[in-house]
Order: sequence, then structure tokens, then C-alpha cells
Amino acid sequence: MKKLVSVLVGMVIPAFLMTGGMANSVVAQEKAAKATGTQKVLLENDKVRVFELALKPGAENTNVPSSSSRIVRALKGGTIQRTYSDGKKENVIWKAGQVRLNEPSPAHTAKNIGKTEIVFYVVQLK
Repeated sequence: MKKLVSVLVGMVIPAFLMTGGMANSVVAQEKAAKATGTQKVLLENDKVRVFELALKPGAENTNVPSSSSRIVRALKGGTIQRTYSDGKKENVIWKAGQVRLNEPSPAHTAKNIGKTEIVFYVVQLK
């Protein structure tokens, strides 16, 4: 009887450990996907790049094309926090339907600090 119990315990405990490890891996992947924005390229050629960028609450865009001019339209508005390489932070409020011309600027990241998803339609001039 003792051998049966020890064999079962020897099989059950590693199974629980493996299940926990896989669950942690899935949670980490979901957090990583949520932490960054999703970008869908709609058109790209030698003169222009057109894409949609969706940022869920808390998501951050670390690949802002700040060295070129961009025409940006907010399909869904919200508040973005820009963080520049020198540590300076700036909050930018976007209303749905609003269009802006973003000129080349210092490198920065953009984080959705609101409670709703923000979606941008971006035309990047090359």
C-alpha cells in the first residue's frame, strides 16, 4: 500500500508542477501581447506606409516612427502618455475622428493610460 501511495504521489506532483509551469507561460504570453500595441499594415511602398495601431489599456508602443512625418487619425480616442529618452513625459488626448500631422520628433514611447482601447489610422511618409 505504501508503495502504491508513493508511486501515485511521485506521478501526481510532477504533473501539477508541469501544469503550473504551462499556465504561467500562457499568462506571461498574454501579458506580453497586451503590453504592446497591435499594428496592421494596410499598404506599404517606397513613398508611404499606412497602418492601423490598436492600443489596449496599459499597452505601449515602443516603435513610434518619430523620424518621419505622420498623418494620424484617431478611430477610437483616449489618452496617450509619451515618454521621451530624457525621461520627460507628456499626456496627449485624442478624440475619435481627430486628425493631426505629427512632424518628426525626438524618439519616444507611447502608452495608453486610459481605460479604453485606442485605435489610430496612420499614414507615414517615407
